[in-house]
Amino acid sequence: MLRSLGQRPVTGSDEDPRVAELRTAVSRLRRELAAHPAEFPDRVIAEDELAALAAMTIDGVPEIPRLRRSLLLIAGAIGSVSALARGLTDVRNAVDLFGQPPRGRG
Repeated sequence: MLRSLGQRPVTGSDEDPRVAELRTAVSRLRRELAAHPAEFPDRVIAEDELAALAAMTIDGVPEIPRLRRSLLLIAGAIGSVSALARGLTDVRNAVDLFGQPPRGRG
């Protein structure tokens, strides 16, 4: 896991390391979710939002509010599935690398 925003990817590309970290975390959680044998009511929501996050990593730096919205939906959908807790934490940590969204007034 990248610890500093100043680190550059080893591949020599100009890719933002935060995006690479998010892509890795999302990919890992998608695999874990696909392998998880139990069905639960909001599984499709989690799968759809993980796919949306994966798509956001293709086009460069994602929009922070959209990242956070997806994270909330995923957490709500799989938050009670303890087997996926580590992967969810990794995605949350990767989203946190992008910083906090600007606060609205009021």
